[in-house]
Amino acid sequence: METRTREEIVRACAALAARGWVANHDGNVSAKAAPQRFLCTPGATHKGVIRPQDLLVTDAAGKQLSGRGKTFSEYALHLAVYKLRKGVGAVVHAHPPFATALGASGRELVTFLPEAVVSLGAKVPLVPLAAPGAAATKALEGFVAGYDAVLVAGNGVFAWGDDVEQALLRLELVEHLAAIATHAQVWGGPQPLPQEMIAALLEARQKAFPPKG
Repeated sequence: METRTREEIVRACAALAARGWVANHDGNVSAKAAPQRFLCTPGATHKGVIRPQDLLVTDAAGKQLSGRGKTFSEYALHLAVYKLRKGVGAVVHAHPPFATALGASGRELVTFLPEAVVSLGAKVPLVPLAAPGAAATKALEGFVAGYDAVLVAGNGVFAWGDDVEQALLRLELVEHLAAIATHAQVWGGPQPLPQEMIAALLEARQKAFPPKG
């Protein structure tokens, strides 16, 4: 189980680097290996060079149990998600350009494609800008229960899911929607979905992704 999870994290890191969604030491990925055992990418390391043996192991409080290097500076944000959503198995954070630009402009992402409402909900909210550390963690906490992905003002996108693949797919969809929304500005911007359609789609979302805590 843990071997597979390590491989999934490494594949996600490679995908983030290949798509240009991280630069320098940007981005981070974590996953739950057991109820009190978590894997995470090391800090100060480019995601394109991370190997399974490079991953760190911590407990639920963030205490490092094994691995070289140190946990990344935003690890508390990941741990907050796991604490508030017991069913979450992985968290992915990156700076995909279109979605990051949207958040940096102080705007949330309203979901304008029907299938995306089922995957992400009616919107991907904007977490307000906060200083790194406890303030940033507190700002994120208010959005964890109701959403599976968020834009963070000045800090890209966070997405979580049952496993690494689902978290990465959600982040991918956020960037895809942000890119379409940006291109649509030429034509006046994307049109909102009718409220009755959104209600039906949210019901479908509830059935497809029942809450797990």
